[in-house]
Amino acid sequence: MAGIARTTGIVVGVIGALLAAGGLWLVALGGSFYYLITGVVLVGCGVLLARRRVEALWLYAVLLAASVVWALWEVGLDWWPLAARLDVLAVIGLWLLMPWVRRALVVRSPSAPASRVPQGTDGPIATPITALTITLAATVAIAVVAMFRQPHDMAGELPAAAAAPAPAPAPAPAAAGAAGAVPDGEWHAYGRTGYGQRFSPLAQITPANASQLKMAWEYRTGDVRGKDGDPEETTYEVTPLKIGNRLFLCTPHQSVIALDATTGQQLWRYDPKIENKLALQHLTCRGLSYQPPQDGSATPAAPGAPDGVAAVSAGAARAEPAPHASPTTTQPEAPATQAADQRQPPIAARSGPTDPACRAKLFMPTADGRVIALNPDSGAVCTNFGGGTGQIDLWQRMPNLRPGAYYSTSPVVVTQRHVIVGGTVLDNASVKEQSGVIRAFDIDTGALVWNWDSGNPDDTAPLPPGRTYTPNSPNSWSISSVDEALGMVYVPMGNQPPDQWGGHRSPAVEKYSSSVVALDVATGRVRWVFQTVHHDLWDYDVPAQPTLIDLQVGGQTVPALVQPTKQGELFVLDRRTGTPVLPVTEHAAPQGAAAGDRTAPTQPKSALSFDPPPLRERNMWGATMFDQLACRIAFHRLRYEGRFTPPSEQGSIIYPGNFGVFNWGGIAVDPQRQIAFTTPTYLAFVSKLVPRKDDTSLLVQGGGPPKGSLPALNENFGAPFAASMKPFMSPVGLPCQAPPWGYVAGVDLRSGEVAWKHRNGTVRDLSPLPLPFRMGVPGIGGPMVTAGGVAFYSGALDNYVRAYDVGSGRQLWEDRLPAGGQATPMSYTGADGRQYVVVVAGGHGSTGTKAGDSVRAYAVPGR
Repeated sequence: MAGIARTTGIVVGVIGALLAAGGLWLVALGGSFYYLITGVVLVGCGVLLARRRVEALWLYAVLLAASVVWALWEVGLDWWPLAARLDVLAVIGLWLLMPWVRRALVVRSPSAPASRVPQGTDGPIATPITALTITLAATVAIAVVAMFRQPHDMAGELPAAAAAPAPAPAPAPAAAGAAGAVPDGEWHAYGRTGYGQRFSPLAQITPANASQLKMAWEYRTGDVRGKDGDPEETTYEVTPLKIGNRLFLCTPHQSVIALDATTGQQLWRYDPKIENKLALQHLTCRGLSYQPPQDGSATPAAPGAPDGVAAVSAGAARAEPAPHASPTTTQPEAPATQAADQRQPPIAARSGPTDPACRAKLFMPTADGRVIALNPDSGAVCTNFGGGTGQIDLWQRMPNLRPGAYYSTSPVVVTQRHVIVGGTVLDNASVKEQSGVIRAFDIDTGALVWNWDSGNPDDTAPLPPGRTYTPNSPNSWSISSVDEALGMVYVPMGNQPPDQWGGHRSPAVEKYSSSVVALDVATGRVRWVFQTVHHDLWDYDVPAQPTLIDLQVGGQTVPALVQPTKQGELFVLDRRTGTPVLPVTEHAAPQGAAAGDRTAPTQPKSALSFDPPPLRERNMWGATMFDQLACRIAFHRLRYEGRFTPPSEQGSIIYPGNFGVFNWGGIAVDPQRQIAFTTPTYLAFVSKLVPRKDDTSLLVQGGGPPKGSLPALNENFGAPFAASMKPFMSPVGLPCQAPPWGYVAGVDLRSGEVAWKHRNGTVRDLSPLPLPFRMGVPGIGGPMVTAGGVAFYSGALDNYVRAYDVGSGRQLWEDRLPAGGQATPMSYTGADGRQYVVVVAGGHGSTGTKAGDSVRAYAVPGR
């Protein structure tokens, strides 16, 4: 038994020495004294245990009691932060009470020789055992109480459906994506309509019957990430379309599939045969776009059309000739430009069936920079589009040819007369990337009608031969919205690479970066612009589709736009003018950018915001006190002055991180109840600038040079700094900030009030053991709401699809998915009259969720 006491003493002493050393470091950095004091006391306990002295139990009881008081002072009755502070100490305390440890201890008094601690409870020598037992019991009791508290949840109730607002001007009935133009049982655009509401007017599924949902069918696409040449961020993010009794979807590797919407049976499949060896940062397809049948026939083709098509339509001919462009905004023809103009991309019409008279079209953007038009009935390539090619070549007039480095990852916008296309460029690869130009093409022929380049914003006429768009101008990789009645397309803009250093940005770049830009549908000219971040150094691209809703405000109907952002704002704007409907104020921001750069003095904040409180040392977390201590040390070593702390060579904490409070999934709104269902995520990142001595060295790749044609991301070739970016994690791979990390929340858009907020998701698929702890986990992907008062969401980083009561946020139902569900659900009516909910479960490469290829449909049986 003496050996057990000595061994226990050595272990406790070593633990104490490690804590004392780390605690001393933390104190030197200006942090808490607790770990230093605790380490010293544990060393003392270890010495006493090694000497078999029962006084060790007294000392440990005092330490444990003091630690409980300290933990409650720091975090209150919040279970997970309490557990990280007290778990190790509770385990040690329990061990010290084991009989084989107690019996090894001795007690000494001035008048008596040393004796073992007896097993009974009589006599003064039993007092330290009792004291430790009581303290440990109190610790456990406090932990149990904390387990049943939910300090981060907020209960409440959203209002029922409001009185019908006065109608906004009716959109043209032929506009496929316009609100009100889509049959109730169908889903014609990414957000169901061009308004991007992700709202189904179906009400068959209700809070009363949602628990009865069962899988009606499952389709396996056979397309799973992990193929040769796949980038890390190979993701399955598609939201299918439903037209007639057919579902239309695309896969990460760019196949287009038509399914019977009632049975899930495959009707046809199209392979665009994209180019190999692409320089991809992302490989995804978020969805297709649909043009309904047009009255009359397409304008006959004529030869000689610019920009990758062999025809000029009457619509294209309406555009004015391009004036002479300034050499500072567009570039003379160069070898890279010649390569783009003279390259021979795959031609859709040269492989597979074709149709020379498509009346309706599906538009599919591809990873090699094309937009292909297909017949929804057969999957045949529409050769009455693109001058017989069936496609648009997005590389035309594009600088810096590098196939795969530019393409449209998101569905294009379809209006009565135009196909409007944005695109993504490589983040932080170099300062010589492609242009972020937004282009409108004639919907009948594919001829270019206008182009809006944020680097040359006043010249929207099609560029003449020999000119290119502005290299490296801010791009729009997300989904745009459209209001044809007002004649505007609403474009969420990103930033100019490099994201973390902006010393060379032009005035035009500064104006349009990280903004919502309203463009005239007919001409491409700017109608208004609203900037969500000034001089963005944090990769705070506007990531989500703007959501359009007509709000009842002060007895008036206001055509509004709700814009979610990565930093957690929900900017509510009048979509006619861009002026705020809910107040927006400017707040002072931290200063002190890297050499050669600057920071904006203030940043905008909406009255409706999910911006989290600033991090403090007490917010640091871990599985144990050891990795929590490591996170506290890291917190003080990194630069952090709150929101908008500039990136630095020291390393800066960026919170919210560039993963975003909101990302491309956006929000869902119910236009009848005038509310939003949201899924905020909280995850801090670390951004560190690495000085670059040349334009070729790899500084931040970590795992070695990228494979094959994949790009070296975050190297920022041509800029003064490379950028190292990663989540702020503990040494054991857990977030350094305490949970929750993900919620569902309900918002009244008329008042700007958050009515309820609940932790969402478990760590079952994030921890080494499948533990179903409901901690609230991050998510990516969008929600969907229905007129029946039920919302659906599958984007949390555990493999579930869930249904919620929109009014209260109460979870109604869940089903285990075979893979990550990082896509946005949709809903429709089948041929059997039932309301279906469809979700895609394919996983997300950069979040590490399980890969898969499932498309699942759910319905209430027997209806």
